[in-house]
Parts: sequence; C-alpha cells; structure tokens
Amino acid sequence: MSAGNHAQAVAYHAKRLGIPATIIMPVGTPLVKAENTRSHGATVVLEGANLSECGDTAQRCAERDGLVLVHPYDDPLIMAGQGTVGLEMLEERPDLDQIVVPIGGGGLIAGIAVAAKATKPEIDIIGVEAGLYPSFDNAIHGRDRPIGGPTLAEGIAVKTVGRWTLPIVRDLVSRIVLVGEASIERAVAAFATLQRTMAEGAGAAGLAAMLAQPDLFRGRKVGLVLCGGNIDARLLASVMVRELERDDCIASFRIAASDHPGLLGKVASRLGELGANILEVSHGRLFLDVPAKGVTIDVTIETRGAGHTREILDALAQDGLGPVRVDPRGLSETIY
Repeated sequence: MSAGNHAQAVAYHAKRLGIPATIIMPVGTPLVKAENTRSHGATVVLEGANLSECGDTAQRCAERDGLVLVHPYDDPLIMAGQGTVGLEMLEERPDLDQIVVPIGGGGLIAGIAVAAKATKPEIDIIGVEAGLYPSFDNAIHGRDRPIGGPTLAEGIAVKTVGRWTLPIVRDLVSRIVLVGEASIERAVAAFATLQRTMAEGAGAAGLAAMLAQPDLFRGRKVGLVLCGGNIDARLLASVMVRELERDDCIASFRIAASDHPGLLGKVASRLGELGANILEVSHGRLFLDVPAKGVTIDVTIETRGAGHTREILDALAQDGLGPVRVDPRGLSETIY
C-alpha cells in the first residue's frame, strides 16, 4: 500500500524483475500518482480513506493470495534503501549542517538519520510533519493533538507511526517541525516559480518549514529532501493562483454605483489606463441588496503586486467609484 512514491517504485522494479504487483492506494489519491503506478504495469486498487485503511486491505490481500507485503515505511530493508538519500547528499555536500526531511510513516527520515549520523555524527536531522498529521510529534512528546483532515501533503498524511521507525526518530532526529497548509502551498509555489521544479505538497514540506520558521535554519548549511513531484495539474494551477492572490498580484473588488450607460466601459477603460489586466467581471442589477437604479460590478484583476494594487484602488476611489476589496472568504471591510 502507498499514497504515491513507494507505489511507483515497487511497480517499476516489479515490472523490471518480471514480478506481478498489486498496489493498494487510498481512494483520494491524486490521479497522476495512480496513473503513473499503472503505467509501470501494476494492478492498482483504490480502497480506503487513508493509508491505515489501505494497510488493512493490503494485509488481507497478501494473506488471501499468498503475496509478499512490501510495507511503505515500517520495514528495515525499505528504511535502509531510503537511507541512501542521506549518503548521497553528504557525498555531494559533506559540509551540510542540517538535513530536513518530510515525515509520513517515518521510513525516509529513519533511514536518512541512521546513514547520515553514521557518516557525520554532528549533523542535525530535522523532520517536518503536516500540521494536520502530527503523528510523530504526538508520539515522541506525549501530546494528543487531533490527527486528520484534508491536506495538500497527502503523501505524508499518516495517522500511525511505525513500530520500527519511531525509536529511530526518537533517538536520532533533533527536532520535528509542524507546518500548516498555507506554508505548504507557499513552498509548492516557490519550487515552481523560483526553481522551475514541480513538487507535491509532501515533497515541499521541508521548504515549508524553512519558510515558516526561518530562524531555525539561518546561518546553517541546509540540505532539503524534495521527496515527491506527483501533483495534479489542476491542483498545481490552483496553488499558483492562490499564491498570486496572497502576493496581491490578483485582486478582487466590488463597485456599487448608480446604473447608467457607459459605466462598465468607464471602469474597464480606467483599469486599462492604470495597467491592470481584467481577469473576470460580473455586472449585476437583480440583487435585492442593490437599489432599483443601482448596479454592482465585481472585478478580478491581475496586477504587478501589492503596491500596484493599492495604486489602482486609490485611483478608482479618487474617481468616485468607491471600490471595496473582496477576498475568497467574502466581502471585506476595506473601503477605498
């Protein structure tokens, strides 16, 4: 069972070795992950809401059909294989002070911690969990934070820590950082815009930690493990648009005015003069909260950033149009 990378690795090598493979994946697995796994010749079964339920199904299938269960993280051989990532990083950059690793079930970070600490005992290994799935943070620190919920980092959305991985993480990992969904989105967008690299939410968790808590890493030589690039195009597009909204490169506002011929044209022309690109416009007269002789114009524009957006809204206000900012959560109180 797997939510992505492990599934594709098992499918690839099973095909290479001529061994049939059946992969159990959660029902909500992104299409790109399931299709990539099928492309390697494996039989993909979508069953269970999460990895724990997939594990139950996989165990039943293995017992029923006499198959070997290849666990995605709680297996010493899997951990050893994943640990080679740490060896390769230190071979290329022996001066690293820290290695930052996303944590799901713990196989990747446990393997890297053992290998990296054996090579360079003073190195810090820092784990990163999605804030909605603080499984290791709970287990190690005796906390009882709730676990579960929709996350962009579905590849590390694991509710139960591994029997083999927990003691290794407890002994060798210096710190666990929890990151929120907004930080994960920012990290995915940063990889795409700054590095031209496609990262899924789980893969970008390390960068999310650096963006959320920069003081932990300032002045250190840091190695980030980008452990997955399986993200649906639609989801990536949504993340990128949301990041533009956070940076105020996309802004929405509403104008309420007396209805008269040419008003919409006036607004559109003025926005063009101010250098805004209109992405969407809605012209409404039929709402009960609008006077009978009134009209609302909802506009979404693309700008050069926060400063440019303020200039545009200030100019519209000076023109007597009174724009009111609208955000994804509804009408704001910011009136120009």
